Amino acid sequence: SVIVSRKIIQMFAIAFFRAHSRSFAFSSIRAVQIRTAMNRSGLEKSQCAILFPGQGAQYVGMGKDLYSEYPSARRVFEEADDVLGFKLTELMFEGHQKDLNQTQNAQPAILTTSIATLRVLESEYGFDVSSACTYALGHSLGEYTALVATQSLSLRDAVKLVRLRGEAMANTVSQLGVQTAMAALIVREENLTKLQASLDEICSSLPEGESVELANINSSFQAVISGTGKAVDYASRVLQSQHLAARALDLPVSAPFHCRLMQPAANVMQKAMSDIKFKQPIVDIISNVTANSIQSVSDIPSLLVRQVTATVQWHKSIRYCKENGIDNFILFGPARVLANLLKKEYPLDFVRPFATVADIQSYIDYLKIKQTNIIQSDIT
Repeated sequence: SVIVSRKIIQMFAIAFFRAHSRSFAFSSIRAVQIRTAMNRSGLEKSQCAILFPGQGAQYVGMGKDLYSEYPSARRVFEEADDVLGFKLTELMFEGHQKDLNQTQNAQPAILTTSIATLRVLESEYGFDVSSACTYALGHSLGEYTALVATQSLSLRDAVKLVRLRGEAMANTVSQLGVQTAMAALIVREENLTKLQASLDEICSSLPEGESVELANINSSFQAVISGTGKAVDYASRVLQSQHLAARALDLPVSAPFHCRLMQPAANVMQKAMSDIKFKQPIVDIISNVTANSIQSVSDIPSLLVRQVTATVQWHKSIRYCKENGIDNFILFGPARVLANLLKKEYPLDFVRPFATVADIQSYIDYLKIKQTNIIQSDIT
């Protein structure tokens, strides 16, 4: 038997990524003509999108194995601790779930873990966003992560912003003086366009002080509504009675995200954006608000502010990727919610989530086998 050290595996992976930026770099496990691909000169952009999760992906222990195993990940976590002025890592690795679930903690924790995962693939195995990807996008909070991944926003600024974003959202809820809620709806795609019209009609019948809005359209079969508790409950029942929603499930969240109730938080973020320097992303970022590529770096701050109260157009964002030839999706960050949505929506597409050391190692083991086949082919 042959024992291959981790260092050799890394060397194989780096060479393989650089040679296969189009035919293989994080693409689906399909047969490839290795000799032809290896003989190409230069790098071509792959038809691939990288994705980052939003709030709800957090769990105690996330990122701990990355921190222990990879110096590149450890540096990301330590930088986040330094920026925040407290040990976020202790809360993430050993804390209580209820504390981690607090939005001001969950947001920087998810962003940090997602970037740490990406840094491992970049530093240890040669993954390169600019040459391997066409688009980057993140769900809600994940849009900030996408900006860091594409070098538009520094990690330090991103950690500060999402911590502030979480605090502003928490403060907004405490000052509302009314119970709030969010509910996930199981729907059919043909009913998605009818949801907004029905919600508008429902809102017109609500008493003063009550409101409900479409917060997320996550897929052809899932949407989320947000607002005051009574309005969300009423809308859920009406939408089911109209057969626009098959089921409604109350979500265990701390705030009514992505609705007009969050306007005070949006105002806080608008003020904060004036102090942040954004750069042109190295690959196109698809906005949650427009479900289209961000056209100018000057648009980024206003889109992030609008995102606080606007519907997250995730379904349209993924559809935009599909219409532009994307069938490879690489996901960085804790949990597998986005990956599961994609696999259900597009079962023939390649969907590769990276959340743990085991996820990374399983893929590198595959690369090692492929690289061994290349070497054997060259020998023969």
